[in-house]
Amino acid sequence: MSEAQQPILSVRNVKVHFQVAHGDSAWPWAAKKTLKAVDGVSFDLYPGETLGVVGESGCGKSTLSRAILNLIPATDGEIVWMGKDLRKGDARDWHRVRRDIQMIFQDPLASLNPRMTVAQIIAEPLRTHRPELGDTEVMARVRKMMKRVGLTEQQINRYPHEFSGGQCQRIGIARALILEPKLIICDEPVSALDVSIQAQIINLLKELQREMGLSLIFIAHDLAVVKHISDRILVMYLGREMELAGKHALYDNPTHPYTQALLSAIPFPDPERERHKTIQLLAGDLPSPINPPSGCVFRTRCPQAQERCAKEPTKLHRVDDKTQCSCLLV
Repeated sequence: MSEAQQPILSVRNVKVHFQVAHGDSAWPWAAKKTLKAVDGVSFDLYPGETLGVVGESGCGKSTLSRAILNLIPATDGEIVWMGKDLRKGDARDWHRVRRDIQMIFQDPLASLNPRMTVAQIIAEPLRTHRPELGDTEVMARVRKMMKRVGLTEQQINRYPHEFSGGQCQRIGIARALILEPKLIICDEPVSALDVSIQAQIINLLKELQREMGLSLIFIAHDLAVVKHISDRILVMYLGREMELAGKHALYDNPTHPYTQALLSAIPFPDPERERHKTIQLLAGDLPSPINPPSGCVFRTRCPQAQERCAKEPTKLHRVDDKTQCSCLLV
């Protein structure tokens, strides 16, 4: 990114905490504890850029994405969209912003209303945010968007259950793009699809991004998929940032022990290389976000952990011009 370029989205120390009952008791007067789903995440996103977000299940990736859209209210921090802190705005501000920020969900079929036709599903954002458009204009835009994402006009009056998973995700993409937004948040959009269909959807997103100048936040478990589509990658663990780096810097020279472990598990297409690679297995299970470890939250599973890791809190610091890391030993 150019140093003179301003970020389209700035997330500053965002936290999402929940109060949950402690132990097995469901009584309303039972003691509550704080579950720190997201605990102080910061990053910038620039126009036309794709930021990949990776980490184990339960690390806070989806919660972070929903907090950006206020689908889950953030507990603390700043969400600055084009210079304006959205957390200081009201419902009307969020309504206007949602024209420019849309979301593609993980389960393509479950995210579509089974009682609505394809035309109604794709047109719904226009009905909500562009009520001044007449029916003729709305349907013309729907047909144009369907063609753009690889759907045919003959499918316009069908229902979601009549489509495959990949086709349902194309419908979800069309719905997200119909307002011509500036940012699309993709919450594991290919994890429920076959590998061949995953490639089709990823290539479609990249093509649409080039055509429309979109910025993307792409959440996934598959590090190979994230590398293919992302410009920079944010690695999360237990609601915290572990590493933020350009994709080539992260894959060629990972600095955080957690990133190194994740990358070691990626299978290689070369059988000889796959047979001789060393996988860095992590000890133990993912700790509870209700009782996270002191100091560095990764220390209980880190093969390089030292005594100071239990005492000193970590935060992202710059390693070089392409990499930021939260490890005390780097």
